[in-house]
Amino acid sequence: MLTKTKHTKLIVLIDPDKYNPELVDIANTCNVHCFFIGGSKIKDGYFEKTIRSIKSKTKIPLIIFPGDETQISKQADGILILSLISGRNPDYLIGKQVVAAKKIKSSKLKTIPIGYILVNGDKISTTQKITKTNPLSTKKEIIETAIAGELLGKQLIYLESGSGANSTIKNSIINAVKKEISIPLIIGGGINTIQKIKAILKSNPDYIVIGNALEIRPTLLKEISTLFK
Repeated sequence: MLTKTKHTKLIVLIDPDKYNPELVDIANTCNVHCFFIGGSKIKDGYFEKTIRSIKSKTKIPLIIFPGDETQISKQADGILILSLISGRNPDYLIGKQVVAAKKIKSSKLKTIPIGYILVNGDKISTTQKITKTNPLSTKKEIIETAIAGELLGKQLIYLESGSGANSTIKNSIINAVKKEISIPLIIGGGINTIQKIKAILKSNPDYIVIGNALEIRPTLLKEISTLFK
C-alpha cells in the first residue's frame, strides 16, 4: 500500500472535524494515491461517521493516521503505527501503542509501522503541544533519527513540519535522508501552494501529504493533480 515509488505519489489527509465530502468527489477524478484520516481532537462519533462517508464515495484506499489511541476502525484499509522518534516522550514512543495494541490486532487492520519525525516548521504545531516534545532542527539530528528509525524496523519514515507550518521540509534535508535510508519517505506539513509542491517534487520523495490547504480550498486538488503520476 505504501511502498517505494519511482515518482512521488499524493496522499490527502482528512481531519474528520473538518471533513468536506466534496474533496472526496474531486479526488476520484485526480491522481490521489490514498487518503489518511485522523486528527488531534475529534468530536464524538465523527471518526466512524467520516470513514463510512468516505468509503461510500470512493475506492481510493483509506488509511488511519491516528491522533490518539482511540482512532481505530475496522472499516479502514489500514492503520499507521506511529512512533514519534523525534521526541523523548515515552507515551508517544511506545505508551499509546501499548494501549491500542490489542484493539488494533483484533481489528485485523493492515498495520504500517512508521518512524514519525517532527521537524521545525517555524511554528509551534499541535503535535508539539500535545506530545510535549520539541521538533528537530539540524540536518544531522534529522538524518541520524531517520537512520535509527529504519534500524528499529520501521517500514516508512515520515518527516512532518506540522499542520499549517510556516515552512516546509528543505530539499537538502529530503535529499540527505533519502540517501541514507532504503525505506519509503513521506513529507508533510505546510505544503499549501503549487510552488511549494513543485519545489519538494524536485527531491522526489515517495509521498507528499497535503491536508490543511485542501480543507481551505478543495479545488486546489484539481490544480495540483497533474503534478503527480
